[in-house]
Amino acid sequence: MIRYFTAGESHGPGLTGIVEGLPAGLPITEDEIAEHLARRQEGYGRGGRMAFEKDRAIISSGVRFGKTIGGPVALYMENRAFQKDKDGWPVVMNKETEADGIEKITLPRPGHADLVGAQKYRFDDIRPVIERSSARETGMRVATTAIARKLLKHFGIEIGGHVLRIGEAGYKSWDQIREIADPVSVKGAEHLYKTADRSEVRCLDENLSAEMVEEIKKYRKAGSSLGGVYEIIITGVPVGLGSFTHWDKKLDGMIAQAIMGTQAMKGVEIGLGFESGARPGHQVHDEITHDGSSFKRNTNRMGGIEGGMSTGMPIIVRGVMKPIPTMLNPLSTVDMHSLKETETRYERSDVCALPRAVVVAECVLAPVIANAFLEKFGGDSISEIEERFKNYNP
Repeated sequence: MIRYFTAGESHGPGLTGIVEGLPAGLPITEDEIAEHLARRQEGYGRGGRMAFEKDRAIISSGVRFGKTIGGPVALYMENRAFQKDKDGWPVVMNKETEADGIEKITLPRPGHADLVGAQKYRFDDIRPVIERSSARETGMRVATTAIARKLLKHFGIEIGGHVLRIGEAGYKSWDQIREIADPVSVKGAEHLYKTADRSEVRCLDENLSAEMVEEIKKYRKAGSSLGGVYEIIITGVPVGLGSFTHWDKKLDGMIAQAIMGTQAMKGVEIGLGFESGARPGHQVHDEITHDGSSFKRNTNRMGGIEGGMSTGMPIIVRGVMKPIPTMLNPLSTVDMHSLKETETRYERSDVCALPRAVVVAECVLAPVIANAFLEKFGGDSISEIEERFKNYNP
């Protein structure tokens, strides 16, 4: 089974990633990984760091002649800001006391990991929390999971996302979303994300895109920040991934964990999600038909998952991202040392990171689907999996 790990700090020398459990023989290149790294750095509302951090992950082991060899794949991605700032963050990260001229950060931001992280690990300086909990880590997370994404694509499974709402600007109903998104995703989820990427906020609707940009401008001027809602669609998923037999094998449960394990996410739903609680049953469940060769569903309100298993319909996942807690207009906090009430300090960040977060959400779902796929079809090499997948006929 595929597992991935990341290591490194936001302002450290770089980020490291390891992916294990990949079958042998999967073609993968640094350029394919770089595609999604570049997408992660695009989007209206991004912060200043994206202007100079052009991410590229270097494959240092686990790949020979452009294909995986069955062992762990190791990746490294340099933080260019660290290299450019020889007297700044390199000094801060390696000097321990204020006697060395290093100012301790003691003003935790509401809504961030700062205070609780410092309490948990007994830090008197929240810098270690800031460094590891930063969304900078998602750069390596995208790099590592892009390999699982390539495995899925090899078997016709594609993942793509688009933005539904930023602040008050966005779609008004499930039906409106489906009217716009379904005709695009019917060509595959890769076509969906490439279409969404044409918008600077990754929204498929041109008019709503303009409204979202204005919403970001409004709150940038106010010194605040914005979150929103996005949707991920996964196409080409075969019937029967996941299981109803145990709670931790349910596909929707594993999907929810992957989304909620990503920085700044505060909610997740599958298909109609929370709206299904406001509808009668005949407007929620998908009626079943048979076309003479296979079972079909007339609708996809369940989002491609029933009883914890894939139905063969596109999987539809929506996530909610909170506004970033770092804002020009400060919030109230308490100094960890003096215990005096004061205002938060400003750290460089985005006004709205949602268009970028869509790419991260796409990628973190890839190992979930890939592991369910490998559990179903197994195999230590791509050729072995191909043989088993070819003969699958539910």
